[in-house]
Amino acid sequence: MSLTWPWALAALLAVPLLFALRWWSNRRRKRLAVRVSSIALIRAAVPGRTSWKRRVPLILFAVGLVALGTGATRPRATVEVPSNATSILLAIDVSTSMCSTDVSPNRLMAARAAATEFVKAQRGTKIGIVAFSGITGLVVAPTTDTDALIAAIDTLRTARGTAIGQGILTSLDAISEINPNVAPTGVTLTPDKDGVASAAGFEPDTIIVLTDGVNTQGVDPVTAAEQAQARRVRVYTIGFGTTTPAPFVCSPDQIADGGGNFGGFGGFGGRFGGGGPRSQEIDEDALNKVADTTGGKYFRAEDAGQLSKVLRDLPRNIVVQKRNVEITVWFVLAGLLLTVGGVVLSIAWNRSVR
Repeated sequence: MSLTWPWALAALLAVPLLFALRWWSNRRRKRLAVRVSSIALIRAAVPGRTSWKRRVPLILFAVGLVALGTGATRPRATVEVPSNATSILLAIDVSTSMCSTDVSPNRLMAARAAATEFVKAQRGTKIGIVAFSGITGLVVAPTTDTDALIAAIDTLRTARGTAIGQGILTSLDAISEINPNVAPTGVTLTPDKDGVASAAGFEPDTIIVLTDGVNTQGVDPVTAAEQAQARRVRVYTIGFGTTTPAPFVCSPDQIADGGGNFGGFGGFGGRFGGGGPRSQEIDEDALNKVADTTGGKYFRAEDAGQLSKVLRDLPRNIVVQKRNVEITVWFVLAGLLLTVGGVVLSIAWNRSVR
């Protein structure tokens, strides 16, 4: 919890002043009390109140004043609220290593299936598709058109190179087109040197990067992550595949035709497949840094089932956003109820003594 007007805590001085006044009043009353020969006669004549009946009204009144004084500071709390403005940019690696058969039938087909399942599961959330190999491009701008998204996913094809950082920047530009609070990457912003934006400061739009390799060209992923952090956009990263050597096998419809479009993404043609097993590494260190820098999280998925589960669980972190909400009204309400309750009990119990 944070306080908008912390100086208003001075109002809480009313509580110790109240107790000091009560102490002074009791002491003065004792000095002015009439001396009598028998206290027992007084007790017999006047029905007394138990000690808790004397203290409860005062305690309620005091706690109520504390609540009212705290409310005067305009407290704010970080709470989870559903966001209707969320858009998700799914940046998918389509480098040649996505032809690896360590995931059946190969990584590309498994990624296509998981992405399709992810799109179908969303309701009302805008999703955009970015593909990256040696170059990057926005395949589908953020939309709720499920058919268009699935059709685009089905046309993703592999090509040489892996430009993870550029994939992040392309996703940021796509977000800037629909969210005026996110500046395009052509605008220079200074990353927050104090660290990641507070939980309540993130934009509702989010980037998910799915990759199976290491950045080989273009901007460094961590540098791109700093630009995302400066724009308060979270990036979740997924490292897909194993490190077990396996043949690279893609059918002709999974290989770019060299036409430069994302139905034939990339820049080489011909059949790609066969050959001996090839090993590949996932740059988990860079993916962790990207996630940590932007307030996201890194996930590892070694097979199709794990990838589907990661994508299935991610919306719980993305669609439900954290916001700083002013909770003054609750303190004021509690304070009024407590103070009024204390006054009412004091009057009622005093009346019953008479």
